[in-house]
Amino acid sequence: MSTTVDPVTVRPRVWRTVVWLAAAAMLAGSTWVAVTMPPTGAGQVAQVQPLDRIATVGLGAIVAGAVLVLARPRVAADSHGIRVRNVVGGYELPWSSVRQVRFDRDSWWATLELVDGDELSLLAVQVLDGKRAVAAVRALRRLHAAHTHPGAAGRADAGAADQPG
Repeated sequence: MSTTVDPVTVRPRVWRTVVWLAAAAMLAGSTWVAVTMPPTGAGQVAQVQPLDRIATVGLGAIVAGAVLVLARPRVAADSHGIRVRNVVGGYELPWSSVRQVRFDRDSWWATLELVDGDELSLLAVQVLDGKRAVAAVRALRRLHAAHTHPGAAGRADAGAADQPG
């Protein structure tokens, strides 16, 4: 029987969909405003130039791009360790620095409990993804167990709560 555990890559599915739709709505809204701007202002003094319309769409594109940063979270893990990319910043940790992979019932996302007592949020593993998130946590636990307790990868699902409430 092989003790190798497959690598895991997780990205939030529901959250990414919401973020992409919000960014598209912002870009569409700024485009609609640019197209429907009246050619003159109130009182017929100011005029809307083509550059004003382009700037409105450009500003919408910048805001939409900023919103897309929220779709960044990702977790990639293999036998060497785990790489976590949250909205801001990223971490690369060996399994030896991870005490436990947690997904408590009252949590919005999974966390790594580190051996130094710190916790690291895994924003890519979110309660919104339901069973998919639970499967990701179980796979991460198997990888962690395979490194920290060789031969125990099959029992990695036992322990802390893994089904968010």
